Amino acid sequence: MFAIFRKEINQFFSSPIAYIIMGVFLTATGLLFWVFPDTSLPETGYADLSPFFNLTPYVMLFLVPAVTMRSIADEVRGGTLEWLLTKPVSRWGIVGGKFLANYLLVTLTLLPTLLYYVSLYQLGSPVGNIDSAGVSGSYIGLLLLAGVFVGVGLWASSLNDNQVVAFVLGVFFSFLLYVGLSAVAGLSVLGGLGYYVSYFALDEQYRALGRGLIDSRNVIYMLSLIVFFLLLTVNRLKR
Repeated sequence: MFAIFRKEINQFFSSPIAYIIMGVFLTATGLLFWVFPDTSLPETGYADLSPFFNLTPYVMLFLVPAVTMRSIADEVRGGTLEWLLTKPVSRWGIVGGKFLANYLLVTLTLLPTLLYYVSLYQLGSPVGNIDSAGVSGSYIGLLLLAGVFVGVGLWASSLNDNQVVAFVLGVFFSFLLYVGLSAVAGLSVLGGLGYYVSYFALDEQYRALGRGLIDSRNVIYMLSLIVFFLLLTVNRLKR
């Protein structure tokens, strides 16, 4: 697993892909936080990171599939996947190594955004007048959400040897999990069942964590989704 992990990390940082993706993400979130009128700190005048946490998942819907789209699709297209499968590494080792490498890159991309929290902490009146518990919960939610999106992206990458198709599928299925179920839950035809459907929507789980009260049910559900999509990816490699 760790050999696969090192290989993926080396590939990321030996090409401009990682730096471009990180740059695009930080530019997008920076514009949302400092420039765009409806969400910028200078415009609102409040020490509040809610706009950032509300919009970042939508940026990640595109960021994460862009990171994962080549992970398995490239191996299939280049014929190196068959070579990997002949090596003394299990399918779980291959998928696990790729997951950890992709997840690390996404985590490193999120890390600089902690400067937003530090800035608001210092700019608050008085200093420190910010909901630190809510911020902590939201960051935990973002990290779990990133894990789910990486799992979905890897599975999407295993479905096709075309990076563009893998990207589109990754965005589609991630979007479906994040807001699609909430939209379905809002249909009047479901009646009382809508409440139960909405519980499985990732945006509901994410918002619950953002309240600052870490419920183990939210964490377990999102971790279960990660394992589920990794299992789908492993099963796909068996074909």
